[in-house]
Amino acid sequence: MTELMSHGESTVKRRSMPAAAAFAAATALLLTACGSGGDSSKADAEIKGAGSEASGSASASASPSGSAAVDAVDRPTMSFPSDFSMVFDRTTPSDPDKAAALTDAENFLRAVNYGIVQQDAEAAAYKFYTEPLSAAQKYAKSQIQQNIDDGYTVTGVQRYSRATVDMADAGDRAVVSFCDDDSKFYSKEIKSKKVHISEPSSRDYNLFEIVMIAPKDAQRPWTADRVQVQEEATQCKA
Repeated sequence: MTELMSHGESTVKRRSMPAAAAFAAATALLLTACGSGGDSSKADAEIKGAGSEASGSASASASPSGSAAVDAVDRPTMSFPSDFSMVFDRTTPSDPDKAAALTDAENFLRAVNYGIVQQDAEAAAYKFYTEPLSAAQKYAKSQIQQNIDDGYTVTGVQRYSRATVDMADAGDRAVVSFCDDDSKFYSKEIKSKKVHISEPSSRDYNLFEIVMIAPKDAQRPWTADRVQVQEEATQCKA
């Protein structure tokens, strides 16, 4: 069952992180010491720990990082129901650190949706891809908890594109950004299975900036530390 919502209503698909302005200033300081990276086109390959980008099935997929360190990580497995998928349209950066940071930023976003699908605000996956007690971890938990409280899960297709990776000179941090297209991404009531299909609007587009922290050893992933979400990011329209 579906329900078309007006512009005056909203689903619990995404909520912005508080104190975005303070984070924006911190991000700007980081970027002054960074080079630019990544561009966007579609690329898919299989790794453990990522939901299926094309079909939303239980198979694991993400773009390859080109880094042996990424392959050494024992990642949590995330699988999604057939009515939900995440698509990442991008190329893999040639620099292995940029590629690894990008891959794990994608996994962080998957982990948020995985927690919503599992209805588990303490899901291990988002904790695996975030710095302990960080703003990013709090963001992930709040997104999941809000959907649990309101009785929603997710359905449809969530598409990310125009990925960029900016590395700090020291190589210990990176800012990964994505355009997010939620025009075919909806909330679904757990009990009734009703899908809330919202009318197309500028609210379907978000710009993510995620500060990623480099792992200290090859057994760990890059982890999200901070998240900024610019809502109504009309520059992200195709």
